Amino acid sequence: MNKLKEKLALLPNDPGCYLMKDKDGVIIYVGKAKVLKNRVKSYFTGSHNAKTQRLVSEIEDFEYIVTSSNIEALLLEINLIKKHQPKYNILLKDDKQYPYLKITKEKHPRLLITRKVLKDGAKYFGPYPNAGAASEVKKILDRLYPLRKCDTMPKQVCLYYHIGQCLAPCVNKVPQSENDKMIQEITHFLNGGYQGVKKDLQQKMQKASEELDFERAKEYRDQIQDIETIMEKQKIYLNDFVDRDVFGYAVKDGWMCVQVFFIRQGKLIERNVSIFPSYNDEQEEMTSFLGQFYEKNMKPKEILITDLEEKDIVSEALGIKIITPKKGEKKKLVDLSMKNAEVALHEKIALLEKKEEKTEQALQELANSLKIEFPNRIEAFDNSNIQGVNPVSAMVVFIDGKPAKKDYRKYKLKTVQGPDDYASMQEVVRRRYTKALKESLPLPDLIVIDGGKGQINAAKEVLEDELGLSIPLCGLVKDEKHNTNELLSGETFLPIPLPKKSEAFYLLQRIQDEVHRFAITFFRQTHSKQTFKSVLDDIEGVGEKRKKQLLLHFGSLQKMKEASVEELKNAGMPEHVALKIKEALGK
Repeated sequence: MNKLKEKLALLPNDPGCYLMKDKDGVIIYVGKAKVLKNRVKSYFTGSHNAKTQRLVSEIEDFEYIVTSSNIEALLLEINLIKKHQPKYNILLKDDKQYPYLKITKEKHPRLLITRKVLKDGAKYFGPYPNAGAASEVKKILDRLYPLRKCDTMPKQVCLYYHIGQCLAPCVNKVPQSENDKMIQEITHFLNGGYQGVKKDLQQKMQKASEELDFERAKEYRDQIQDIETIMEKQKIYLNDFVDRDVFGYAVKDGWMCVQVFFIRQGKLIERNVSIFPSYNDEQEEMTSFLGQFYEKNMKPKEILITDLEEKDIVSEALGIKIITPKKGEKKKLVDLSMKNAEVALHEKIALLEKKEEKTEQALQELANSLKIEFPNRIEAFDNSNIQGVNPVSAMVVFIDGKPAKKDYRKYKLKTVQGPDDYASMQEVVRRRYTKALKESLPLPDLIVIDGGKGQINAAKEVLEDELGLSIPLCGLVKDEKHNTNELLSGETFLPIPLPKKSEAFYLLQRIQDEVHRFAITFFRQTHSKQTFKSVLDDIEGVGEKRKKQLLLHFGSLQKMKEASVEELKNAGMPEHVALKIKEALGK
């Protein structure tokens, strides 16, 4: 802490970015500031919400980079977050990638559906709510504008040429002017000009009917219906046909929700909802969110948003016009997005509170049943082996009723010979808490043993007699169907009356299932490696590739053992290696 105080005193009054690090030197948070001294110091002074306190508790060091302006700080923050992906930053990893229509920049362009917007000179249109919506629009355009369809030019015309959806540049000379005209018309269509196309199709349909060409008239009619169904089914909010994104946000109890309305050609086509922990003031969080959001999403012509302090800086950094409307339809859209953000955040917090309430109730019930203090930290143990072969143990940790996976531990048992579950439990408990005492690691409020009286007693002997620890113990006994059935006290070894529909019993089930899953997964990994290694790894000339080759060919070690040298050779083994395999497996 003294080191931090010294560094805090040296912070400059300049704009820039700061990088918070944990005890291992890993960057866990990146932020930007107009004044580095004020912003960084604020983390270590005053009161914070629980999430920010958790972040601050992990900070062991920090560094900073001074920039010449706020806009440079914003751009640097975007790049640093993208590079380091700090765990406490808003990482939009799970944001869905919306589909776009793309006209490629090629001599003979193609119309594609893509989820990646690249700086490749192509034209992009969207986003669309889903791949189905994008496909429907592409289907209309394919019928109207016969652009090239093939990825690579074939040597002869394909089906698309015969059905009138390609000009076949593979065999025909298609002038550049023809391609340019189709691109121009597609662009006009997707930017709201489909009404003109529909009118033109209506005239063609009328003419075909007058000429008694009813088949052609039906084709035009179907195309008109497709346009009406797909392009006109959405409610129009704004009639200027400008592509824009509308942002609204809400903040409460250390959480932030951002709602984005995608408006394309004047229509609300989709919304995006992001809810994440907030460690900064809402203006800074919103600025950071915008920077990261447009790393993954196509930029519109303008953004509508409520008051944003650094609006001009963000606008310049992103190259997008940002407007804070004061009245009219645009203001109503911003208000609507703000309201949606508040509703979504309220639901999220209500669900979290309900879940936390149930968890707290479960822990309190468990404490009352076992007559112990409230168990914030629970550590559970389980053993796994087959007739004493490759014995392993595992420990899982639940903090405040939730799995703390970074604290899970696996143990390959070293002193146990044969199937001795009691000795296995003693070894793993001894190793775990000897290390905890030596390294001053946090001790649990409750230890849960997967097993009955014998396993509990074995663990108790090590804890109390060898290590002098007095930690509450309990055991979980399963029924014949391998389901959690009974809770045993570590003091009396007697069953504790706990209703099977209680929150405490559900919590114990989750703990027992989790530690068993963790132990059995580790055992399977260890056992499969050891089994396969003991048979083949010591044979000269058999490496990983040949092991896989043999297993794929024969399907099992037993069939491999029964195979002749000739059959081993047929599996791809050289004769001298086949002889060695036959000799080794024969032993």
